[in-house]
Amino acid sequence: MTKKEERDIVILNEHVALGDSKTIDFSIAKLYTSTKVEIPIIIERSKIPGPTVLITAGIHGDEINGVEIVRQLIARKLNKPKRGTIICIPILNVFGFLNGNRSFPDGRDLNRVFPGTKTGSLASRVAYYFTKKILPHADYCLDFHTGGASRFNAAQIRIKPGDNQLLELAKAFNAPFTVYSNTIDKSYRKTCQKKGIPILLFEGGKSADSNKHIAKEGVDGILRFLKHLDMLDDKHIPATPEKPTVIIEKSKWIRAYRSGLLHVKIDCNKHVEKGEFLATITDPYGKMRFKVTAPNEGYIINVNQSPIVNQGDAIFHISTQKTANTKDEEMED
Repeated sequence: MTKKEERDIVILNEHVALGDSKTIDFSIAKLYTSTKVEIPIIIERSKIPGPTVLITAGIHGDEINGVEIVRQLIARKLNKPKRGTIICIPILNVFGFLNGNRSFPDGRDLNRVFPGTKTGSLASRVAYYFTKKILPHADYCLDFHTGGASRFNAAQIRIKPGDNQLLELAKAFNAPFTVYSNTIDKSYRKTCQKKGIPILLFEGGKSADSNKHIAKEGVDGILRFLKHLDMLDDKHIPATPEKPTVIIEKSKWIRAYRSGLLHVKIDCNKHVEKGEFLATITDPYGKMRFKVTAPNEGYIINVNQSPIVNQGDAIFHISTQKTANTKDEEMED
């Protein structure tokens, strides 16, 4: 039995025994009104020892799809494992969720201050106590995000290139796409990497929006992931995917060559050929019409759904093959 499979675990000074169901409030700060801001941590432990899976969402307060995925998991009692422990945190950034905002009240992005500091900014303190008090209990992590601003992400798992264990876990989750993506400094994913904890980062949909199809992809993927670890209760049957996940090793952004009104002509997830018509950009006066075409054959895994774009804005994210003098652009977690 490993340390993480011991009969009792202690989270935020509370003992949780095998077979226990418990909700623990993670409280770091208060609102201006002196009202406590509490982050509920929902813990379900089987009577049978096994691995611990930590499932988080809402690191960015406006990413509703991830919150809905974890909510459904809890509401449908899918978080009760056959063996081991499942820890769910549907909203890690409660401050941002209350304000409908990506960041903390201090203006900082929680996913850029890990592992945090004890005496730093508010976001940094939350990251610190999460990293010190909760993350050490995890054997595996699943973290749920959406596209930023008006950018709609196809349902995808992001993993560090060259990590065979993560690739195996991503194939078990079986999102429509698995995208190789380098970890970003001071991100939650980077902290897990440094601690040797396997983490899958799910992206799907866009901010300030709830999409039932994205939520289904997320929930179904969690069930397949838990089945892979032999943690899924036998009465729950994960959906059988139509096809294996598409592995995307290289990708790039297609950016707007003109400013104006954006008229998207294709759906996210679509496979396109080089030169295929993707969108038009027009001016408001009927004088200009610019045609956007695919620079190469590939899958469209992100679409900018903003009706207005500026020159240089990212409008499509497309898979591509690595070529000489091509530099892959960083993707946000």
